[in-house]
Amino acid sequence: MRLAVLTSHPIQYQAPIFRALAQRCDLTVFFAHSATSADQAAAGFGVTFNWDVDLLAGYKHVFLRNVATPPGLDRFSGCDTPEISSRLREGNFDALLVAGWHLKTFIQALAAAKRIGLPALVRGDSQLETPRSFWKRGVKTVAYPVFLRLFDAALYVGERSRAYWEHYGYPRRRMFFSPHCVDNDWFAARATKEARAALRDRLGVGEEAKVILFAGKLVPFKRPLDVIAAAGLMRRDGMNVEVMVAGSGALADEMTNAAAAAGVPLHHLGFCNQTEMPAAYAASDVLALPSDGRETWGLVANEALAAGRPIVLSDAVGSAPDLASDGRAGRVFPVGNVEALAEALADVIGSPPSAATIAAKSARYSIGAAVDGIMDAAASVRSRGRMVAL
Repeated sequence: MRLAVLTSHPIQYQAPIFRALAQRCDLTVFFAHSATSADQAAAGFGVTFNWDVDLLAGYKHVFLRNVATPPGLDRFSGCDTPEISSRLREGNFDALLVAGWHLKTFIQALAAAKRIGLPALVRGDSQLETPRSFWKRGVKTVAYPVFLRLFDAALYVGERSRAYWEHYGYPRRRMFFSPHCVDNDWFAARATKEARAALRDRLGVGEEAKVILFAGKLVPFKRPLDVIAAAGLMRRDGMNVEVMVAGSGALADEMTNAAAAAGVPLHHLGFCNQTEMPAAYAASDVLALPSDGRETWGLVANEALAAGRPIVLSDAVGSAPDLASDGRAGRVFPVGNVEALAEALADVIGSPPSAATIAAKSARYSIGAAVDGIMDAAASVRSRGRMVAL
């Protein structure tokens, strides 16, 4: 199986999947853009940085020439790569996998694949709960039942992703489960008791204190201020809780001020690169992710579970039905309801799930499962021939 993958730029969550996929097929990954440290800052991280893990080792990859002026990841036209057409034509691939359709490069690749009869797969985390304007919803209602069928197979990453495809009438037989995931083993191996003790000691967190972790960009749609407010309610009820923040962004000062006003001990780690995150999870007792519907998944929830920590997610977070709604490894609360968030956090802290229960939940959302879905989809379109009729 010769598989071409097109994605926007090297992403820390995708690299482990590509490495595992390269062990199963003849893989070439095409990148539409080489992200700079300034691109990362513009994406909401609030600081310039480069990832401190190797995102390119272990698989063949090609950086396409991006002719967009200026190039970027923040708009449809920011990744313009006409070169992908010749690359696909000359590559003798059996299938193409694209990471969405929100950038021009993906549409260019889809069009090129259709011209040469190359089956096209798509994997993404679109969900119906994402806020959209009335006119956008109307356009999609008319156009998407036709447009989405241009893809020969759809890889859904979770329950809301599956519901999205079903809503637009995509054939169920062409849908395959390829879950959103992180490198579970990598996080588990580094989220040790020693890492927990070292970070808590450095921060001055007492042994009896329970730490609520918020991990992510400090931006409005993630609602980090709700974590401070919930912790304040819990402390008023006599719970010894503190808040740790692993992230940076526009709301950093507001977080500090809100914590001081609520009497909540706040440990602000600032931006944490990938190798620093396992210790943050280890030092915490629960992850809180109170985002609105723009959080189409929330991979920090996967990371927390991999590190052995329970999760509390808002019902608007894309991964909530998959990772927390059954109550085994966490809880779900109504987005924006601070009292319910406090209650859910108190419940998990008071009766935490076992390590085995958390590990069982995490195991279903693994790199192996994601790769299995991709390979099954690629084999399916290959067996059905070079094209799928619309």
